Amino acid sequence: MEQKLTLIMSFFQTGSIMAPIFFILFHVLRQFLFIPVVVVCISGGILFGAFAGTLYSVIGLTLSCIAFYGAVHQFPRFVARIMQMKNKCFGNRQLNSQQITVLRLIPFIHYHLLSLCLMETKKGLKDYSYASFLTNVPLAFIYTIFGNYIRAFSPILIILLLLSLSLLFYLVREKQTVIPWKEFFSQKSAG
Repeated sequence: MEQKLTLIMSFFQTGSIMAPIFFILFHVLRQFLFIPVVVVCISGGILFGAFAGTLYSVIGLTLSCIAFYGAVHQFPRFVARIMQMKNKCFGNRQLNSQQITVLRLIPFIHYHLLSLCLMETKKGLKDYSYASFLTNVPLAFIYTIFGNYIRAFSPILIILLLLSLSLLFYLVREKQTVIPWKEFFSQKSAG
């Protein structure tokens, strides 16, 4: 098993032109797979090193924000749910770019919640994209540097660390159970 993991790691580290493209696309797809941003940025540091991993993560995160911008205009119910989350977390106040930059460094705050907050202050795709780029740089840099340092670990230890980090993010999420109104008040027939 360790040989297979080493082979996969060496594929990405050999400098294949497709590896960075796959990694950047993975950043964009990450939001649909519910994988935390931190895990992907750390993986970038492991696979590509500090400089290249940060560069690829910033590009991928910015493209992810642009995809979110497009999705917001296509799915208004999705936006309403994120706005409810925003109002619970921050109230009706608007956050500025510096606050969003700092909040993005906290791994437990929903990434696209902060993107929505950024969208409220920046009007238009061009301003939003530029602000997204700037707010993603510290996030990508810090977590990619962390990934670069754990690069010296064995491949199995790296996979275990990333899986345990993913599990931790899953376990600390907010858990809600929604029961439809009719089902809650329905009468059960006697058997």
